[in-house]
Amino acid sequence: MSLKAIAKELGLSVTTVSRALNGYDDVSRETRARVEAEAQRRGYRPNTFARRLKMGKIDAVGLVFPVHPVPLNNSVFMDMVGEISHELARHEIDLLLIADDDLADKHSYMRMVQSRRVDALIVAHTLDRDPRLEQLQAANFPFLALGRSQLPQPYAWFDFDNYAGTHQATRWFIAKGHRRIAFLGESNNQAFITQRRQGYLDALQEAGLSDEWLRAMPPSRREGYTATCDLLALPEPPTAIITDCNTHGDGAAMALSQRGRLTGDNPVALIVYDGLPQDSIVTTEVAAVIQSTREGVGRQIADMVRQLISGEDIARLQVLWQPAFSPGETA
Repeated sequence: MSLKAIAKELGLSVTTVSRALNGYDDVSRETRARVEAEAQRRGYRPNTFARRLKMGKIDAVGLVFPVHPVPLNNSVFMDMVGEISHELARHEIDLLLIADDDLADKHSYMRMVQSRRVDALIVAHTLDRDPRLEQLQAANFPFLALGRSQLPQPYAWFDFDNYAGTHQATRWFIAKGHRRIAFLGESNNQAFITQRRQGYLDALQEAGLSDEWLRAMPPSRREGYTATCDLLALPEPPTAIITDCNTHGDGAAMALSQRGRLTGDNPVALIVYDGLPQDSIVTTEVAAVIQSTREGVGRQIADMVRQLISGEDIARLQVLWQPAFSPGETA
């Protein structure tokens, strides 16, 4: 099936049909819709390789994520990746996952940059001062950071207001009369982790409360469970707990549930960032800081990447989403 057949059927030139299928702005929406409908009816698919050579684009985007810690066991992260991939695929753009070891001498994503095997990079789990982003800026290579960092030049980023999420949750507990509030957080210096921890600390400081129930640990259910058991065994245990991820939250919820402290006459209030995982065995509705639907996040990030590739102004590609708070039954 060729462009000539589609052009003949619609009474258009081959050039117009080609430009319509390639998304050029000089083709009207009506004409583009007619061409795309006819191409779909005939089962026509363009010669992707030839189009890429002609337009100087690869139609591939790399997503760089850290090896330490590995985020692939985080359902929230993987759901987001799935939605980004799905949305990019609608525009014939492939998403490549690139694991990066920050302890290595050479970074795999730089091979992609130097050989121009991707049109842009999405960099996940950014640091406050991220050498990966500095390296990409120095190479003048387009990237979208998932999280904000301190860089010498403006750059494209998408982020949630992680600070606001935990600050709001902590203030909620304080308003409810809690004075011993624990925080289970990840033990790394990624930007979103430090922002969530700082939101908790600042809310306590504003209220003149102690942060002695702050705990840092790797992101796992086991760690959340163990830390909660240890907190409950203290002479003065916390009356409320906030977790900065849902794996910690699931472990905390299981520990509280097993001891009859998730509900009942003497419950420990619990707020879980991102809410409990879908596969949690805890059936009680737990209070949560909710960032957004995975579909909405995926569409937003994919759209920003496409604009980045097309040369959109960096200043227009800086988006901060506000979290929402869902009280549930345990706050």
